[in-house]
Amino acid sequence: MPAGAANVGGMEIPPRVLTVAGSDSGGGAGIQADLKTMLALGAHGMSVVTAVTAQNSLGVQGAWELPAEAVVRQFRSVVDDIGVQAVKTGMLASAALAETAAGLLGPLRVPVVVDPVGVSKHGDPLLAPDALDAVRRLLLPVATVATPNLDEVAQLTGVRVAGESDLRRAAEAVLAYGPRWVLVKGGHLPGDGPDGLSAEAVDLLTDGSAEHWLRAPRRDNRHTHGTGCTLAAAIACHLARGRAVPEAVSAAKEYVTGALAAGFPLGSGIGPVRHGYAIPAARPAAGRRAMPGP
Repeated sequence: MPAGAANVGGMEIPPRVLTVAGSDSGGGAGIQADLKTMLALGAHGMSVVTAVTAQNSLGVQGAWELPAEAVVRQFRSVVDDIGVQAVKTGMLASAALAETAAGLLGPLRVPVVVDPVGVSKHGDPLLAPDALDAVRRLLLPVATVATPNLDEVAQLTGVRVAGESDLRRAAEAVLAYGPRWVLVKGGHLPGDGPDGLSAEAVDLLTDGSAEHWLRAPRRDNRHTHGTGCTLAAAIACHLARGRAVPEAVSAAKEYVTGALAAGFPLGSGIGPVRHGYAIPAARPAAGRRAMPGP
């Protein structure tokens, strides 16, 4: 039986992973990306929707947060009946929802991956400015792993990363708010590549003592929508299987690197990563022409 799975009445039950995040109507990020990742990695995905966005490949055209009561009831419905083995948070939108999420997650005795989503891939704000204090003070302390990108590090701590040598300082600033581990994602690390970025995607995972540097070649593919959501959800899936944090993050990095390489055009803007790239039926057949759009 795979690690993290259970057996009930002779039937194998996959690891149960919960996402607490916003809905992306375009299907590339948010709840939709999380559930696709969980399916691809053999977990049973469940969701607590915190906000609804009108979103496509060009950006976010609108966002509406749900009442805190709706978030609490979704959470209790899932946790009290089905149970969870890991949780991932994404878009929380407001201070009230960040506080609500922290209050719900604090008593749980399972790994929690906090993706402190601040802005969308297109630069659209997804977290109210007055919610930053709640994220710092209440949410980050319940995180097993926090996964900020460079913009989110700056938003949360004021530390701006100009090069790889700054990643350690950025991680220390985030750790000061209480997560057990932080993964600073260097996907937009400046460098001498043709696009002004580093030739490698360099991430730093640390708990303040041990350091793990994760490197992967940068893919020449602009279709990267949902990368952060996908990575955090993948980490949660591997933690739900009982893997240690460094092993879970390394496996998630490998998965998202493949999904990035297989990202595909969708709509008129930035397309998504391909969550099911390793599933045979989801692989693009060689020479097969895409069906024309409407």
